[in-house]
Amino acid sequence: MCSIMGWCSTEVDRELFQKGFDATISRGPDMSRIEDTGWGVLGFHRLSIMGLTPEGMQPFALGKSRIVCNGEIYGFEKLRAQLEEKYVFKSDSDCEILLPLYQEYGTAMFAMLDAEFACILFDGERKKFIAARDPIGIRPLYYGYDEKECIVFASEAKNLTPICKHIMPFPPGHYYEDGEFISYCDIADVQEVCHDDLETVCRNIREKLVAGVEKRLISDSKVGFLLSGGLDSSLVCAIAAKKSSTPIRTFAIGMATDAIDLKYAREAADYIGSDHTEVIITKEDVLAALEDVVHLLGTYDITTIRASMGMYLVCKAIHEQTDIRVLLTGEISDELFGYKYTDFAPDADAFQKEAQKRIRELHMYDVLRADRCISVNSLEARVPFGDLDFVRYVMAVDPEMKRNTYNKGKYLLRHAFEGDYLPDEILWREKAAFSDAVGHSLVDDLKAYAEDLYTDAAFEERRRHYTHAQPFTKESLLYRELFEKYYPGQSEMVVDFWMPNKAWEGCNVNDPSARVLSNYGASGQ
Repeated sequence: MCSIMGWCSTEVDRELFQKGFDATISRGPDMSRIEDTGWGVLGFHRLSIMGLTPEGMQPFALGKSRIVCNGEIYGFEKLRAQLEEKYVFKSDSDCEILLPLYQEYGTAMFAMLDAEFACILFDGERKKFIAARDPIGIRPLYYGYDEKECIVFASEAKNLTPICKHIMPFPPGHYYEDGEFISYCDIADVQEVCHDDLETVCRNIREKLVAGVEKRLISDSKVGFLLSGGLDSSLVCAIAAKKSSTPIRTFAIGMATDAIDLKYAREAADYIGSDHTEVIITKEDVLAALEDVVHLLGTYDITTIRASMGMYLVCKAIHEQTDIRVLLTGEISDELFGYKYTDFAPDADAFQKEAQKRIRELHMYDVLRADRCISVNSLEARVPFGDLDFVRYVMAVDPEMKRNTYNKGKYLLRHAFEGDYLPDEILWREKAAFSDAVGHSLVDDLKAYAEDLYTDAAFEERRRHYTHAQPFTKESLLYRELFEKYYPGQSEMVVDFWMPNKAWEGCNVNDPSARVLSNYGASGQ
């Protein structure tokens, strides 16, 4: 990961800019640079992944124009080859192609990119700033306004808290120009439903996911893999193992007492022949890290915080004990293929609408979790299930086919990879929530800790301080109070709690864990 920041004003308080910018130096510890364009200031913290030479340092320049970008642009070599007839490139960095692309195509370039990115561009000819974010929001970007109503952009909300009173996430699939946020891609919108037959759908799913993993293995730095032992991360690892000439490095985490996933992760690792590492944590580790995790996440959402505890601690171990710089993860599969609670969708239309809602909101939840837990440990996250071609196809598949009418969730994904990718015990294993699978005691310990902090009367009194996303359990109050300590008054950065759709029969629950649903059954055993 890298960190970018842009204060789009001729009157920048450099001391305030520096203070905000310094808050995310862990995203890019290799080198930092701040440049005054004359019309505003751009900042860049670099984590060297592609194009490791000093020439790959940003901001990149073309004439009077400048750009900073936190991103990976897949297939950039082809674009660069086309541009080399007119432009001279100084580095091997994928992001160096962006200014020449802008010169040729203007803001139409954003829809051309197969990328995970967030960027801030200064057009030196027209003396204005443009910013943009990838269609899923895998790379973070936030914005706010200074006291004079000039816009400020940054990778994380913590960059903006010294400068802006109100901070919001930059909408994915949009670019900002001349005071407007303009949609260039709504990845969840389906123009035409795909009515391929089952075997064709599964073949396409397999081929597109394999391609999504393969392109994310390209890196000038070392690559590792988070392996929970669940279906999604196991598939990413299995594909990568087939595509790699040497054993891949996998990492799993679990509680010392009751980790569900460790045994399945070990089984998957043995099957694919990976160089596997287990990280064991305790109740004390979890509680000691809680406040730091809420601060680094910038959320009060229960699901996100629970699931971040294990992810943060395993990434911390990877950062401290290895020279890996890039991690592939299994996020975004659930939103495409369904959770335990989407089994309760009353019909195909309801299933599809829920999937669209979740994909559009992902940047505030699971994608945020992966980005922050990984980047705070000076690593880069890559998300194969978020491959744009893959997401477009799966979203377009007839939702009736994606519903769980097979008595097995994610049937299409499982069937697509039948064969020698994974042992049947992993491929057909029931879904278990990541925070549960790290150890049921992890969630139980957090809930017990919150229960001891507040009396019933104190809980009722203190939760009423908040009108937006009002806490509804003692655990959610604990997280909200920790959030407000670092992001006071900024709760609208997150739209609401990530919960099952309470309008559906069987989903009106007061805990986001699938454990409370009637269909959880043998999940996580």
